[in-house]
Amino acid sequence: MEALKLALKVDDKDNVATIFANDITDGTEVEIRDKKGQTEKVCVKGDVPYGHKIAVCDIFAGEPIYKYGESIGAASADISKGEYVHIHNMVAMRGHGDLKGGEA
Repeated sequence: MEALKLALKVDDKDNVATIFANDITDGTEVEIRDKKGQTEKVCVKGDVPYGHKIAVCDIFAGEPIYKYGESIGAASADISKGEYVHIHNMVAMRGHGDLKGGEA
């Protein structure tokens, strides 16, 4: 019997879950668990390293991405359920506008 591949959705607002398993490759089935004990099996799209995120629902370009109940950025492209969420399809929103006059 193959070991359970686990992802955790920590907050009700979250639209991503964190992978807590190694060797997650495109097509791997993972079980997403939330704090209420609810589970859902999802087929992963893409290769996802341990500790990285997958979408728990479809996220459209421009929509915020929530992890641990906090917005960590916005989708820079449409992201489908189960897809790897990282810098290739999201942009961090923190720190924008913190420089005066565009200074580097």
